[in-house]
Amino acid sequence: MRGIIFNGDCEVEIMEFPDPSPGPDDVVLEMKASGMCGSDLHQYRRQKGGGAAATGLPVNLEPVIVGHEPAGVIVAVGAAVDKRRAQVGQRVMVHHYQGCNACNECRSGWTQLCQEVPIQVYGNNAHGGHARYLKVPANTVLPLDEALSFTAGAAISCGTGTAYGALMRANLSGRDTIAIFGQGPVGLSATQLAVAMGARVIALDISAERLARATEFGAWATVDPRSNDVVGQVRELTKGRGVDVALDTSSSPDARIAAIRASKVWGTMVCVGEGGDLRIDVSPDLLRRQLTVIGSWTFSTIGQAECARFVVERKVDVDALFTDRWSLEQADEAYRAFNRQTGGKGVFLM
Repeated sequence: MRGIIFNGDCEVEIMEFPDPSPGPDDVVLEMKASGMCGSDLHQYRRQKGGGAAATGLPVNLEPVIVGHEPAGVIVAVGAAVDKRRAQVGQRVMVHHYQGCNACNECRSGWTQLCQEVPIQVYGNNAHGGHARYLKVPANTVLPLDEALSFTAGAAISCGTGTAYGALMRANLSGRDTIAIFGQGPVGLSATQLAVAMGARVIALDISAERLARATEFGAWATVDPRSNDVVGQVRELTKGRGVDVALDTSSSPDARIAAIRASKVWGTMVCVGEGGDLRIDVSPDLLRRQLTVIGSWTFSTIGQAECARFVVERKVDVDALFTDRWSLEQADEAYRAFNRQTGGKGVFLM
């Protein structure tokens, strides 16, 4: 089979790999949709030779198929897999992490937080979904509701699921106003979900195209952060009070500090975007405003399943996130377009 790999320095290659066979505890998926995530760009842009070490994950010295938003159909099941968990022909999405499966974090569905063994991240230091087939442990697959497309399942497997997890950490409700800094795939997902929860959304991005999409998804107001006083604009929209919740998906240090300063007294600010730093003046920015700052890294298996149920029940049009659909053969063109970070979400369809 063919799979997409990143060579570094924005170089993409389509490489031949053997078709996978399941081990006793594995399943093999025939891929149907594999989403493109903003975090892919860290790998795509890395300098040659940086490898997985650049992400803090264990290094895999062999070429690794990328793509960590997989959805497909099970075509092979290992001999030890419980049929109640996975069966041939089942539509599934993947929780793209694997830990020791024995510690408290793993048993609660937070395998990415395992402290006992080096975690595997499918699409980063273990083969991912940008290929015809994907082999993963059976405990990583979740049923995909018939009401959801494979592209929606791919989004829920990372970007949309990440947004949902962050909103849950913030305890967002229909009483709240939320400022979402960055309207890339995760930010637009957060806008969709927050609107479905009844919250008022202030969407911020430097891309007019992305702000227009946020408006289409129900954002109450939009702000271009390149204005002279972005915090002032957010506070003006909230009659000087500030937002109940601020969510940063951009990874920009400037956006993060603006998100903190645009939050109300007793407010909550959530960091989702990977990388970068955050420098604050602790007393006025944090202590004297009783501000809660949360780091939110993706979601648990339980959270992924809850997100999928929410999308179905609230009829959230996750498929509308996707502006670009590609074949594997178009990998180079696809990532060059995605790297411009002006459009919506991309997906490879098999």
